[in-house]
Amino acid sequence: MGLPVFDKTLDDAEMDRMMTNATHAANFLKAISHEGRLMILCHLVSGEKSVTELEELLSARQAAVSQQLSRLRLEGLVVPRREGKTIYYSLADERPRKILETVYDLFCAQDSGPRES
Repeated sequence: MGLPVFDKTLDDAEMDRMMTNATHAANFLKAISHEGRLMILCHLVSGEKSVTELEELLSARQAAVSQQLSRLRLEGLVVPRREGKTIYYSLADERPRKILETVYDLFCAQDSGPRES
């Protein structure tokens, strides 16, 4: 699938639809633009995790993990499930997985450092 061609033939309705989609995409990208949130999503790709498991995997305090999970939940990227006193999180859909696969291919597959142009 290719990118759309922007030209003078686009009518107002198409431009409005594209602007709405651009807003949704920007909010999605902002949500994953924090390394803590990105790491949470990376851990959730392999399956559902409790908040405690995420704290241990990230070596982070509960407050920090909960704050990042709250933002991811607000953006619709993760969904919670309560079992007794334990809250588990999983990916809401395939969007984060698809983006993480691309990020992995671009930044992690060959080496762990930034690439020079």
